[in-house]
Amino acid sequence: MAGFDKVVNSYAEAMEGIKDGDTIIAGGFGLCGIPEGLINEIKRKQTKDLTVVSNNCGVDDFGLGVLLHDRQIKKIVASYVGENALFEQQLLDGIIDVELTPQGTLAEKMRAGGAGIPGFYTATGYGTPIAEGKEVKEFNGRPYILEESITGEFAIIKAWKADRYGNLVFRHTAMNFNPMAATAGKITVVEVEEIVEPGELEPSQIHTPGIYVNRVIKGNFEKRIERVTTSK
Repeated sequence: MAGFDKVVNSYAEAMEGIKDGDTIIAGGFGLCGIPEGLINEIKRKQTKDLTVVSNNCGVDDFGLGVLLHDRQIKKIVASYVGENALFEQQLLDGIIDVELTPQGTLAEKMRAGGAGIPGFYTATGYGTPIAEGKEVKEFNGRPYILEESITGEFAIIKAWKADRYGNLVFRHTAMNFNPMAATAGKITVVEVEEIVEPGELEPSQIHTPGIYVNRVIKGNFEKRIERVTTSK
């Protein structure tokens, strides 16, 4: 079973093969459950002209936001601009192409891509600019728009635990987009807090089976909080 071992020992090995122009699907929501080290490795490699699919684009100096400083991202498919002022400015200046997508639609685009479904109909966005140029079809008297699924050359995600075969467990809200993103990459790379031996994870508790995972690396996480609010 040695060939099933997905563990790599360096970030360079984890992101080996990424190239200019690739589509990267990234898990996370805000700064929760983001693959911090894998993003930093993409910055280190200075890979350019990337299309990034993610709920948002981190903050100015953390998460996916670090890829904006050297203009490594050509296009981003996201559901909101979030707390990232640089992202907002590059959008307004026309430097970066942004495809704003309803949050649930974005999640389903990833899930459908991973399931081999090329498209689906949804009522979300009908009658708004989201629907412009898209096919409309009625079901039971209600209009729906056709949305295409998404896949990418790489999916980068963050999990709590993994075994050496790539079976994953996510922790609480860090689950967010990560399970869908994990299925939609031709190469799926997972950064985890803990790696255990096969058999140590309770099978009924596994959220993503290792069949979807190509590489696993143990990371060290800063786990920054996007906006700290405390009571007086």
